[in-house]
Amino acid sequence: MSESFYTWQGEDLMLNLLVTAGAKVNQIRKVRGKQLKVAIATQPEKGKATAFLIGYLAELFKVPKQSVELVSGEYIPSKKIKIHQPKHIPSFVQKTC
Repeated sequence: MSESFYTWQGEDLMLNLLVTAGAKVNQIRKVRGKQLKVAIATQPEKGKATAFLIGYLAELFKVPKQSVELVSGEYIPSKKIKIHQPKHIPSFVQKTC
């Protein structure tokens, strides 16, 4: 089985992201290697982009912001995110058990 940008840990979803801050629009882009490229419009200043990303992912997965955990990468583009018990699975993720 090939590596992917996401893995399931029980009911939690781990995402490996490559984030571009300061983009024109918020957008899920394509997979690059083992990371999903995500563009967000917020500028990368003192963690503002990471805070915005958490809110953006919370909306996509229909969970409260508290259910989106930054595991690593607070101030760098490569981020590891855990979504605790997502209520919605967007089309870019397929749940396989």
